[in-house]
Amino acid sequence: MPWYCDIAPGDPWHGPYHDREYGFPSRDETVLFERLSLEIFQAGLSWLTVLKKRAAFSAAFDGFVVDSVARYGARETKRLLADAGIIRNRLKIEAVIANAKRVQALRAEAGGFAAWLDAHHPRPKDDWVRLFRETFRFTGGEITGEFLLSLGYLPGTHRPDCPAFKRIERLQPPWMRAPSG
Repeated sequence: MPWYCDIAPGDPWHGPYHDREYGFPSRDETVLFERLSLEIFQAGLSWLTVLKKRAAFSAAFDGFVVDSVARYGARETKRLLADAGIIRNRLKIEAVIANAKRVQALRAEAGGFAAWLDAHHPRPKDDWVRLFRETFRFTGGEITGEFLLSLGYLPGTHRPDCPAFKRIERLQPPWMRAPSG
């Protein structure tokens, strides 16, 4: 299977994500929540589909601001299900709304989403998957794994000779600071 580094550079959709986001650590709650939400919407589809709809997702979900999405109710769910610019899957939409409420709860329980991730790192991927399934909705192995890869909690996003890898290395993502399973 080819590396993302082999196919993404120069692509108008994959290139910017590969070069500036994939594998780069972030502690920003909105970034974390958006990334989890986009991984949920990607399930069963291509990442290209999600990247092409990313701006529409951001507009539809109030920029993935957790407190805004956590307030969504039946009216907003109906609006989202009618929005042709996004992936209109009721289970995924409801999961994103429920997950916003979980992220809010993590503020009190763990000091926030980033602190919660840090408190559980390092751990083997299977343990992460179990933890995510216990904590969030619509998070199986692929969604959890890609979310963690995309934010630097698991290794494997770029080849060591990739320029993006070199930039990530300078940021010392969690997987570089501690061994993961």
